[in-house]
Amino acid sequence: MANPASFTRSAARATSSAYKRVPIRWRLAGGSAALTLVILCGFAVIVGVLTTRRLESEFNRQVSDRASEIAAKLELRLTEDPTRPVKNTGLRLDDVVAGSNGVVRVISLDDTQYLASQGAPDLGPTRTQTMEVDGYRVESRTVPLENSFKRLILQYAQPLSDIQTTARRVQLFLALGVLGGTALALLAGVATARRAMSPVAELTEAARHIARTRDPSATIPHPEADDEVAELARTLEDMLHALGQARAETEATLVRQREFVADASHELRTPLTSVLANLELLEEVLEGEPREAAASALRSSRRMRRLVADLLLLARADTGRTSPHEPLDLSDVVTEAAGELEPVAGDHDLAVSAAPGAIVEGTRDELHRLVLNLMENALRHTDPGTAVEAVVERRDGEVVLSVEDDGPGIPPELHEKVFERFFRGAADRGGSSGLGLAIVRAVAESHRGSVRLVDPLDGRGARFEVRLPAAAEVARPTSGRTS
Repeated sequence: MANPASFTRSAARATSSAYKRVPIRWRLAGGSAALTLVILCGFAVIVGVLTTRRLESEFNRQVSDRASEIAAKLELRLTEDPTRPVKNTGLRLDDVVAGSNGVVRVISLDDTQYLASQGAPDLGPTRTQTMEVDGYRVESRTVPLENSFKRLILQYAQPLSDIQTTARRVQLFLALGVLGGTALALLAGVATARRAMSPVAELTEAARHIARTRDPSATIPHPEADDEVAELARTLEDMLHALGQARAETEATLVRQREFVADASHELRTPLTSVLANLELLEEVLEGEPREAAASALRSSRRMRRLVADLLLLARADTGRTSPHEPLDLSDVVTEAAGELEPVAGDHDLAVSAAPGAIVEGTRDELHRLVLNLMENALRHTDPGTAVEAVVERRDGEVVLSVEDDGPGIPPELHEKVFERFFRGAADRGGSSGLGLAIVRAVAESHRGSVRLVDPLDGRGARFEVRLPAAAEVARPTSGRTS
């Protein structure tokens, strides 16, 4: 059996959670309307009670005064007629109650009725005090007989429904007033809350602008009043100032690091060149195991030289150092790169389709590295005997280089990750540094272009597509080559 206290706590937590999900402006407006409802309900109860009591008191007084008035104006006399022993020589009873819902009876002390207005019901036994009988307010008065010492009783009554109808009408008006006042309070609360929250809305819009532009130096609007919202604006401004300083310090640190990497990579090239020359000389003059050790060191040094060259290129791209650009034919670059890789392509079928006239503004060495890295990446991740194809063509004012292979392809979740630095796929079998595709992206972007991994044609493996802005075509006597 469930614990009632635990159920109550769960219900309270659910109510609190639902309340917290309501927007602040509606919470403010709802709180204002609820407070107004409580105040108006209290006011309505007090006014209703006092008004009802006042109406009842006035009704009772009117019935009492009317009964006394009628008793004073009646003139009753005994007669010898047994069918009509009492005669009324004064006011007619029907005239007395005309225009009202009142009724009149004249009875004896033993409850014998002598006279009555039309439709008068039985108003109960003789009583001298005020009574309520069958929904009537009854007032009794003694009336003397002119020719006798005997006295009769006058009963005057008015239905209580008259005063009850008036009281219900008053209660209805009060209820409508409470509901109308609460509705007006809710609308006024919404308008007031919206106006009160407008400085917060301005701060929100400013924060969105800063998030969109990533500019911490943007101006934060300050409300005219020195209140909590103004304090929030000052706090946000201080926070943005601190973030701006931290960002500037971080950027300065990154710039120094990139410059250091670029300078260090540049400086390492000279000693590496010297080391390579000495190792090549040693490999030629040594024999046996010393020769093999020198050859191993030479291979490692060459790999180090290439890694340093890759880091230098990326560092220059990070620092914005660009080499001079000149018009060149990308088809020539692709053909040269394919020719350089053909001796190491092994059993791969390396094909190039590059018509002349694919003129771009760029640096030959960097574009050569871009093409070389794309082709090497395809060769490294495909099985011997498969095809690797490079195609250069012009499309809509752009020069498009696509490199496609027949390998296993790249999963969709890695389409962007492969361009990250030092990323190596699980099927990497060549011991690459993980910088090849990162260099491709850096070179493409430094030439105002882009690179992306697109869906391959005819269900083939992977297809990389580089787009560069086309330059003015230069007339050339040579023709394109296809290998």
